[in-house]
Amino acid sequence: MVKKLIITSLAVLIIASGIMSAALAGQEDKQIRLINFINGNLGDKSFFDSANRGISRAANEFGLDARTVEAGNNSSRWRSVLDNATSRGDYDILVAGTFDMTSIIQNESLKHPDKKIIFYDGSVNYSAANYSNVYSILFKQNEGSYLVGVYAALMSRSGIIGAIGGMDNPTINDFIAGYEQGARSARPNITVITRYGGSFDNITAGKKIAREIYGQGADIIFQISGAMGQGVFQAALEEGKYAIGVDSDQASIINQTSPEEARVILTSMMKNVDNSLYRAIKLYLEGSLPFGHSERLGIREGGVGLARNKIYNESTPADIKAKVDAVEMELRG
Repeated sequence: MVKKLIITSLAVLIIASGIMSAALAGQEDKQIRLINFINGNLGDKSFFDSANRGISRAANEFGLDARTVEAGNNSSRWRSVLDNATSRGDYDILVAGTFDMTSIIQNESLKHPDKKIIFYDGSVNYSAANYSNVYSILFKQNEGSYLVGVYAALMSRSGIIGAIGGMDNPTINDFIAGYEQGARSARPNITVITRYGGSFDNITAGKKIAREIYGQGADIIFQISGAMGQGVFQAALEEGKYAIGVDSDQASIINQTSPEEARVILTSMMKNVDNSLYRAIKLYLEGSLPFGHSERLGIREGGVGLARNKIYNESTPADIKAKVDAVEMELRG
């Protein structure tokens, strides 16, 4: 009788174990579905292209089912395009970015509390409501821009440098503040001309504003304006001046199609959106992404930095490289 009970118990345990293993296997085999929401357009050779690189890398390496939704630059359409993309609920993670999407993401979090959201280059207000399904990535762009300011001031022959922001908003102004502070730390009497384009995609406006700033004596312009920055590069080439890119290593990207234009881009302030999103997705899959919190990624964390490519190395004197490296080490802490 005892032997029969033992055999029966073992059979029950084996069946239960089999059911649990099958359930776990089914969970592991389930393909993670991700929506990459772009509140703009791909092809900017900068911010959104960087984000898309990170998503594509994660999708390829981890076997994700990732689809990209481009909502365009008309902000009045962003909410409806996102609603249409998420209404069926056929996704596990929503990835979206930029400060301008904050209220939309907060609303989305409360509407779909069972879904996970990775929000980059902005943060929800965690103290205002229960946004426990949102992980926010903030970048210390003022650190990277400080380094760019030091570099631009040291490289400038005229003593006048410029900056063109896409929009007058807190994120862009954080870039500009760091740039101005870095420039003045390296060269107290430097003149910094700042303008805004009112857009992140108007290439013609970028070129026009850049030519005006070059006309005022600037020899280097830091573009912080997404696709509009392509106009800045065009102006730099035509005027025989220089520019600094943003978000991606823009000289290396542009060099593939226009080597002449690439050579006027001395460096770029890297906002490593691609690496940050890849890291976030990897942590999510490992079960360790801190939802309900935000993280700030700076030079120390590899979130921002300076592009040191072939053009940078060939264009930059050794003493200036050494000074920039020293400032970077100080910022790294």
